[in-house]
Amino acid sequence: MLRHATAAFACLLLGACATAPLAPPAAVADLAPTGKLRAVINYGNPILAKKGDDGQPTGVSVDLARELARRLGVEAELVTVTSAGKSVETLAEGRVDVGFFAIDPARAATTAYTGPYVQIEGAYLVRDASPLRANEEVDREGIRVAVGNKSAYDLYLARNLKRAKIERAPTSPAVVDYFLANNLDVAAGVKQQLEMDAKRLGGLRLLPGRFMVINQAMGMARGKQAGADYLAAFVEEMKASGFVAEALARHRIEGAGIAPPGGRP
Repeated sequence: MLRHATAAFACLLLGACATAPLAPPAAVADLAPTGKLRAVINYGNPILAKKGDDGQPTGVSVDLARELARRLGVEAELVTVTSAGKSVETLAEGRVDVGFFAIDPARAATTAYTGPYVQIEGAYLVRDASPLRANEEVDREGIRVAVGNKSAYDLYLARNLKRAKIERAPTSPAVVDYFLANNLDVAAGVKQQLEMDAKRLGGLRLLPGRFMVINQAMGMARGKQAGADYLAAFVEEMKASGFVAEALARHRIEGAGIAPPGGRP
């Protein structure tokens, strides 16, 4: 009951939930061709989504999906996955209509992105005894870096690491356990997730700063212009109205900042 009341109050506070007009028919047809908005939710990024105490998905991306469905005048159907790679595959296979993705050129050929709604830092984690002290020291011969398979960090590091070797964990949340089990040198991923793992396990530390900034956007399959234009405008309104900022605060998310206006690829 309290959760519903909080959500209702947030809608009234922002105004957008109560007064926004429904989407044009062409956009609805592109974004909800089955009569529902099918949205993929990635549990692999704790900043965006997680499983709530009731077993249901909760988080910023969930709030955005439900608000988009409301504006389309349809029900939201949430499809949960455990990794960024599975999220991309689910959209590519046509099993969902929209998703929440890190913007990356390797995915842009098939995915129409909005501008980013949040920016997330990517960081490196090492053992306390590691000689590595700076991000710039990671790309060396003999260094083995654990990263979530097909995550934005994987795609970025595959392009940018020239000497270190990448070894892929099944998912981003499994990176630190994989790094320890295989006696690797570095774990790479979402800074917040690595911080939580360091506290959970002990004997680990983050290298100062960040090695990349992830621009998190919404996306859909290319070739549906009315839907893509509406989705891009929706994300910009969600930033400008304070909806995204309020969602981050409500879900007690740290380590993510609101992306600046625009920036659609």
